[in-house]
Amino acid sequence: MAERISITIDNHVADVRLDRADKMNALDHAMFEAIVAAQHTLAADKSVRAVVLSGEGRAFCAGLDISAMGGGGDAPGAAKTLTERTHGNANLFQAVAIGWRQLPVPVIAAVHGVCFGGGLQIASGADVRIVAPDARLSVMEMKWGLVPDMAGFALWRGYVRDDVLRELTYTNREFSGEEARALGFATYVDDQPLQRAREIAAQIALKHPQAIREAKQLCNTVADLDEDAILLAESVAQDKVIRTPDQLEAVMAQMEKRPPVFAE
Repeated sequence: MAERISITIDNHVADVRLDRADKMNALDHAMFEAIVAAQHTLAADKSVRAVVLSGEGRAFCAGLDISAMGGGGDAPGAAKTLTERTHGNANLFQAVAIGWRQLPVPVIAAVHGVCFGGGLQIASGADVRIVAPDARLSVMEMKWGLVPDMAGFALWRGYVRDDVLRELTYTNREFSGEEARALGFATYVDDQPLQRAREIAAQIALKHPQAIREAKQLCNTVADLDEDAILLAESVAQDKVIRTPDQLEAVMAQMEKRPPVFAE
């Protein structure tokens, strides 16, 4: 994993970096495996309260490394057919993107340079996306005679307008970070996306950890529920956090105007 992904943890925030700068963090077999391994590591670490996801060097991720992928399904951990579900409800290639959405804590992506194809789908797995105004983005797959198949359609549903997504998919035209916000791909546009992402993650890390996890679970599930189910899901989540020691600590910290000290 260290050859493709770096992880550092400070003050309950994990800084995760795609680390193949000489190839603009393009996705090869080792990168796919390293991203999924990083997700598993973070999911198991109860001290982590937020994740910042970014790319080393000149780019967030240039997308699929076509020259390195070759056989595709021959990647370690991959099935012989793309339709086989090897990673929960996904295949390996989908897991690198949807896995960030499925992570129990919030993920903030900081996007700079190019963010093409699979890179855009990985960034889309984040809860929040901070994009540099001069970043270059594209739903790139059609350029290579392919369709987006790394969980993009599942992730874009609800925040990218249908006709916009169709046009970008069919043409694979590039768009800037500034345009990405208007189109729905970016939460914020910022000249310093990594700094902004770290600031947001630091704010999240000061919140009641279990409440944050329950809130993310609600955000992940409510779109597919009817009104009755949503109301019940809210109540179930609240029952898990209300009157717990950490919830009471959140109240006391606010009243005493001090940083909270939560149980690990």
